[in-house]
Amino acid sequence: MSGNILIVKITFLGTGTSQGVPVIACDCSICLSEDLNDKRLRTSVMLETDETTLVIDAGPDFRQQMLREHVSKLDAIILTHEHKDHIAGLDDVRAFNYKSQDAIDIFCEERVQKVIKKEYSYVFSEYQYPGIPKMRLNPIAEHGFSVGKIEIIPVRVFHYRLPVYGFRVGNFAYITDANYIPEESKEKLFGVKYLVVNALRKEKHISHFSLREAIDLIREISPKKAFITHISHQMGLHREVSKELPPEIMLAYDGLSFMCDE
Repeated sequence: MSGNILIVKITFLGTGTSQGVPVIACDCSICLSEDLNDKRLRTSVMLETDETTLVIDAGPDFRQQMLREHVSKLDAIILTHEHKDHIAGLDDVRAFNYKSQDAIDIFCEERVQKVIKKEYSYVFSEYQYPGIPKMRLNPIAEHGFSVGKIEIIPVRVFHYRLPVYGFRVGNFAYITDANYIPEESKEKLFGVKYLVVNALRKEKHISHFSLREAIDLIREISPKKAFITHISHQMGLHREVSKELPPEIMLAYDGLSFMCDE
């Protein structure tokens, strides 16, 4: 990382699991809750400096999230992996294409690029239909890459058997859709002040950390503050689960933002 210190604003665009909360047709107390903190769009986070705005993952709620946060300029989208709840909103980059008169930079590993080229074949076809999205696919370098002055370090984690990426930006790290982090990846996390970790529910899950597992990881990394994201309705009510957490750990909620010095 460079010696320059940037002030980065972090905003949780969505904190829900692949189905969001409420879940369609579910009548559990969490899905019927009127507490806005229990309304969770699909997981995504936005990083902003004075000059640069980037988003990690663009799921089915991308359009709604951009409108809610009044985003008028977007420099790049970084993808953790290729599952639909993380890439299904990419068609809506068209609005940013029109405003900037340029393609949007998409950063992802080669495997994910192949999926995007298949899922959005009309974007990359020889015949360019008028008005289609413009995407510029960029590889993720293991040693790191930059968007404007924001320097990003990829952190390899595992979503069951699927290798996915978390990311570190200075004193901030973001890990979603994971249930295993190799020791060499943990080394990249030590020293962060702010850590975001996924926890689907309290019970153990095949491809996501449970709440207990997330807490154990947080205590191992020992950040100043930690946030839980990618939360399902099975976790429980926001206000009830929050009472069970230590003061340095909180359930994130949609729209939550804070300032982080890089």
